Amino acid sequence: MAFIFFLVLIFIEFFQSFYSEKNAITELTLAIWGVVSATSGYWRRTSVCTQIETQPRSKVQNSLVPLLLKEASIIYRDRRFTSKEKNDDALDCNEERCTERARGLAQTLLNVPYGEGDGERLDAYIPSTNSLDVPLVIYIHGGYWQFLSKEESGFMAVPLVGKGVVVVAVGYDIAPRGNMDLMVSQVRKSVVSVVQQYSHISGLYLCGHSAGAHLAAMVLSTDWSQYSITPQIKGAFLVSGIYDLLPILSTYVNEPLKMTEEVAIRNSPSKLIPQLKLSSSCCQIVVAVAENDSPEFRKQSEYYYKALKSTGQNVTMEDVPNTDHFSIIEQLVDEEYHLVKLLLKMMGKS
Repeated sequence: MAFIFFLVLIFIEFFQSFYSEKNAITELTLAIWGVVSATSGYWRRTSVCTQIETQPRSKVQNSLVPLLLKEASIIYRDRRFTSKEKNDDALDCNEERCTERARGLAQTLLNVPYGEGDGERLDAYIPSTNSLDVPLVIYIHGGYWQFLSKEESGFMAVPLVGKGVVVVAVGYDIAPRGNMDLMVSQVRKSVVSVVQQYSHISGLYLCGHSAGAHLAAMVLSTDWSQYSITPQIKGAFLVSGIYDLLPILSTYVNEPLKMTEEVAIRNSPSKLIPQLKLSSSCCQIVVAVAENDSPEFRKQSEYYYKALKSTGQNVTMEDVPNTDHFSIIEQLVDEEYHLVKLLLKMMGKS
């Protein structure tokens, strides 16, 4: 263990040459220590961290990396390492535990196929109501296109099903099994399937976090003439998203994705704003970013918001105080949370 800790200190010193901000180094230290303190299988599970350490400096010097490392270690996170609002018992459950809680609160349809692939499945959380005229929100999980799944992505149902809202958590083939083109195609296909299965809903809404916000933005930028129907998406919450994939090409995150520059450009929502204006002109979009998100996330969110605004799109930006990249989405289990209230207001359920 002493040897491991010595390596950690070297690793931190390596990153300090690039990141001078005290908070960034503190978060990096906690993330690394969380990884090192994990169970005996941590060498296998933290190989991505080792890959960063051994990369040339030119490959790790963009401002995404501190957050990429933290997201890569998501399965090791201790609740002590994430911010939490005081006196908020709702936040004592993480996404996985709250998904289990949601399954006890709602009627569920699990592993519903929306395509022929093994990963093309979704989970539906249905409120106990006699009304068929209900809004439906599709949640697309994050995880840098290579972590997480729909299995821990039903937590939004906790505050929403009681308000008469259907919540659908979408699964897709994360890397290395799936590539970027496939994942984008899958989430688009899932939206078409949901509309076909729930044609009676009063409104369709999207919510995505991090990589999921990227995928949700790609759904909004779809040329629906290639599909059997054109979904009428009324609203979308894009939370701490990535809208330009080019900065990722030179990081370790791209190793399982294997994106080329051509793939990154055609799957970057920031490059597809004219198509979004054609396909989703009536959609109300909220671009949300955490106060303590990394500079790159904040920059991309602001740029994307301004680009949409310049086209006349109905878009607002929410800079959510006292949140980081994780707590901004984890708090969606709390009906008093600002973003939950905004979503309910958008759906006419406030």
